[in-house]
Amino acid sequence: MEVFTEFLAGIDHPDHRERTEEVLTWVANKFPQLVPKIGWNQPMFTDHDTYIIGFSVAKQHLAIAPERAGMIRFEEDIKKAGYDQTNLLLRIRWDKQVDYDLLEKMIEFNRMDKADCTTFWRKSNN
Repeated sequence: MEVFTEFLAGIDHPDHRERTEEVLTWVANKFPQLVPKIGWNQPMFTDHDTYIIGFSVAKQHLAIAPERAGMIRFEEDIKKAGYDQTNLLLRIRWDKQVDYDLLEKMIEFNRMDKADCTTFWRKSNN
């Protein structure tokens, strides 16, 4: 997790920093086969050099980006969890709980769906 040290240190709000570190640590512990890295100045996890999931921090929320295919696959689950979403990411407001079951499903989906992927991003957006 040292790869995220500088990123986390750059989060000014202590509660936001703690929550982000908690989520990144959870992913690293739950999926030890994934490689943590910084790309485009954001924390992400890869598997066999292909993108699995990424995170970003904003004033009002923690954003999770599972690629468009993940957003399509889990659109209803994201709504049920009460998270805002765009085509490429979901937003967890700082005052909301993280749905770790949903996060686990998203990561597992990407790992399985991209098992034979030889590129960083999917060639198709869905």
